[in-house]
Amino acid sequence: MDGWWKKMDPSQVASVNALTHNYELFREFYKYRIKMLEGCKFNRGHKILADWEDKGLVKAVVTQNIDGFHEDAGSRKVYELHGAINAIRCRACGKDHSVEDFVNDKQCEWCGGNLRPGVVLFGEGLPTDVWNEAYEEILKSDLLLVIGTSLNVSPVNSLPAVAKGRRVLINAEKTLMDNLFDLVINARAGMVLEEVNKVLRETR
Repeated sequence: MDGWWKKMDPSQVASVNALTHNYELFREFYKYRIKMLEGCKFNRGHKILADWEDKGLVKAVVTQNIDGFHEDAGSRKVYELHGAINAIRCRACGKDHSVEDFVNDKQCEWCGGNLRPGVVLFGEGLPTDVWNEAYEEILKSDLLLVIGTSLNVSPVNSLPAVAKGRRVLINAEKTLMDNLFDLVINARAGMVLEEVNKVLRETR
């Protein structure tokens, strides 16, 4: 099954079209995605960012990830631009459901509609309220850390340009938008965050 999904075009199965016209395929794909996250947890980088929020160093986290690891690590102010895979709801009436309902092929207990994960699908726009709030946070930031992204996905890759403060990019590889940043660090994000955290502990 793993190999079979790797041959599928995500834009065909993780899409509004699949949700509407091929629900069984859509559901099986996201059941597979949910299963892949079983046993996975946040890493040290997630935890460091959460600790920095506790210390008042980080005001908010804006993420494209759908795994919920930032919240699991303890971050409180998180803007999930692409949604969350474990936020299951009915497509028809919008009522919330458990992940167990979805993976066990249940229908909505209120209206009988199909269940779906709360992620942004191909063919859908980003949630306007989350986008606007994230935009405002970035706009007023005095330091923007962009961590572990190739900056290839639109429109999220437009956000660093709105920051009025300093901008730092931490990514293993160069990107086509490096020129937007005051500082670019080409290294593994976790390693860089650990080193910065060590310096902060020694100086505070």
